[in-house]
Amino acid sequence: MKPYLQLENIRKAMFWSAGKLYGFEFVPIKAPVYEANMSVYKVLKKGKLVGLWYFDPYARAGKNSGAWMNNYREQYKLGSNQILPIVSNNANFIPGKSGEPVLISWDDAVTMFHEFGHALHGLNSDCTYKSISGTNTLRDFVEFPSQFNENYLTTPEVMKFLVNSKGQVLPKAMVKKIRNTSTFNQGFLTVEFLASAIVDMKLHLAGDTPIDPVAFEKETLKELQMPDEIVMRHRIPQFGHVFSGEDYAAGYYGYLWAQVLDYDAFEAFTESKGGAYDATTAKKYHDAVLSVGNTVDPAEGYRKFRGRDAKVDALLRARGFPVAKD
Repeated sequence: MKPYLQLENIRKAMFWSAGKLYGFEFVPIKAPVYEANMSVYKVLKKGKLVGLWYFDPYARAGKNSGAWMNNYREQYKLGSNQILPIVSNNANFIPGKSGEPVLISWDDAVTMFHEFGHALHGLNSDCTYKSISGTNTLRDFVEFPSQFNENYLTTPEVMKFLVNSKGQVLPKAMVKKIRNTSTFNQGFLTVEFLASAIVDMKLHLAGDTPIDPVAFEKETLKELQMPDEIVMRHRIPQFGHVFSGEDYAAGYYGYLWAQVLDYDAFEAFTESKGGAYDATTAKKYHDAVLSVGNTVDPAEGYRKFRGRDAKVDALLRARGFPVAKD
């Protein structure tokens, strides 16, 4: 697949989808950077500046591994002044030879859309106080907009950007395989994840009770009737999320719950008249979720967008479970 996944084309696809959904235009500018390979874009909406987006895509000595989004400056209001957000997306790709495109994997392309979702969360913010603006929200509402944005990689409109060096689009047979693999092994993965999330929660609910990690894990999995064929995704001593700071403590379930929100929200788009890029639904999503930061109860914000609480049904359908629509 890599010949069809050129980094520059993925970036163009991200910009295009953000333009369709939120009216953003990304214009390259010259600005101070701490690494020569970085690029900077001013972000416009109806010709008005709403923020800056920095792109730092390549690996180098001393750089953190993986991919992430940074808030260099959160959006907030100071009297009558609107302080605009400055955000970045960062990755660790290896630059190609001069004149050759950088080719990435499908998982990397998904990650690009995911991290760009965090950036869009920051750029769409419209709050008074920076401590509760943009991505300064509860854990599930941090991951919700980023995971939601992953859905747009597989829309037909974005797939048109996935071309090889000859300009040929991703073959239909390959697109079909991508869609088929999205449901592969999901029964196993769902049970595996849920076990880790429940063990995580039970560890914190134990309070100051002394815990033998090996015995605790064995007893808890037995209570859950965990199938012998499935082990925990992370054994307790290696389960980094469990006590890696209050952002993650007792919150491993949040990733799965954020997927419940993201698939349920995306169905609001696909069920609408305009499909995945429906303008009316995008405005409701912006007004109730992306722009409000932590100024409203997330559950209330979601109800305002969707008209009801989130249902798990859309997630189960996306994972291949036979759940009929109402």
